[in-house]
Amino acid sequence: MSDMQPPIPGIPPPVTAVPPPIADNAPPIVVAPPPDISTSYFDGATARKRDVALRFGHFVDIIEQGMVVAQWSYDDIRRVDSPRGVLSLRCMSALPLARITIRDAAVQQEVLARAHNLDVDFHNGNTGKIVGWSVAAIVSISAVVMFGIPLLAERLAPVIPYWFEARVGDVAEKQIGILFGRNTCSSPRGSAALNKLVEEIRVAGGLTAPTHTELIRSAVPNAFALPGGKVYVLGALLQRANSVDEVAGVIAHELGHVQHRDYLRATIQNGGTSFLVGLLFGDITGSGAAVFATRTALQTSYSREVETQADLFAVEVMHKLGRSPKPLGDFLFRITGAERNKSISILASHPLTENRRDMLAKEDRPPSGPPLLTDAEWQDLRAICGPVAAPSPPPARPAERPAARPNPPPGPASNSSKQNREPSAPN
Repeated sequence: MSDMQPPIPGIPPPVTAVPPPIADNAPPIVVAPPPDISTSYFDGATARKRDVALRFGHFVDIIEQGMVVAQWSYDDIRRVDSPRGVLSLRCMSALPLARITIRDAAVQQEVLARAHNLDVDFHNGNTGKIVGWSVAAIVSISAVVMFGIPLLAERLAPVIPYWFEARVGDVAEKQIGILFGRNTCSSPRGSAALNKLVEEIRVAGGLTAPTHTELIRSAVPNAFALPGGKVYVLGALLQRANSVDEVAGVIAHELGHVQHRDYLRATIQNGGTSFLVGLLFGDITGSGAAVFATRTALQTSYSREVETQADLFAVEVMHKLGRSPKPLGDFLFRITGAERNKSISILASHPLTENRRDMLAKEDRPPSGPPLLTDAEWQDLRAICGPVAAPSPPPARPAERPAARPNPPPGPASNSSKQNREPSAPN
């Protein structure tokens, strides 16, 4: 009785794999051993490991269960990284993730004998493209950081609502409290004098947004402003000032930054992508925004153009108040001292103090308006943070030691006595 089952109507009979015909001039065919764990195949479309056999003819035939499932050209076969004793291959014309893994030494030798391009550059010329694209990416990122973000900040800062800027300032203000402590200076008469001075400057400068000024007890003579019109004056600045016009010029300069929204623009630039993401999603209360805003206020060195614009704003304000901006330049020079290195003045991001002093001195005019504060108000303001030191003298050049006098030649005793009675040269 035959084992053949009669065909079932509607179902095709099973297909028996038939090897392709072999030409008369075909090279000898070597068939790898039956499939076992020594040769594995991954088709690159799925993660399934397939046990296969290899047949070497015009192509490498990958055979699974008697069926040719793939053919690889010898010219397209490349070696890939693999453990010691294992030969892993890929095919340039197959799917990128397709792999053959060979552990049998005889099969490995057959591949090595036939695949002459095995160790040719794996990327087939794509290495240069990858390097090129990497360089292009670096250049693009650098261009965004150097030009894109500043340009975006320039366009974005003027249209940001004031309430948003005030919230950024509130976040930075908390960090200021951590850095300096709640060590503010306040007294009824001193605070009244400060508010009077700031209000006169605000009106003369045409500021419409509200501002808030505080005095902080500190040994550093400085002043800075935060986004949202928050201006801080450090106590040592009052201690070093010789006149109310010097302090008024500093406050006018800082309010110039507020009017131009320079601090907000610099905060966006320094914060970069992190700040912009927070801006888009409304997350400006996190630690990142606080760090960026505070660092901007305390450490940012503004460009020459920005600082010049703030100085010109101070000049305009002082002229409207009938006062001279020259004391501002003298005050800055007295605090910072002369910056001797002239060779970097063109490259410096911050104008040299001498240049700023010279520019402010050119705008000097005789006073045409009343003093901004009375003598009593000025003394109350200076004493708001404690005892006032003596006024700071202008910087003086070191005294030159006169050349030593030559010893007088021996002479009459009367001449020697006369010389001894003359005053000695200062040391």
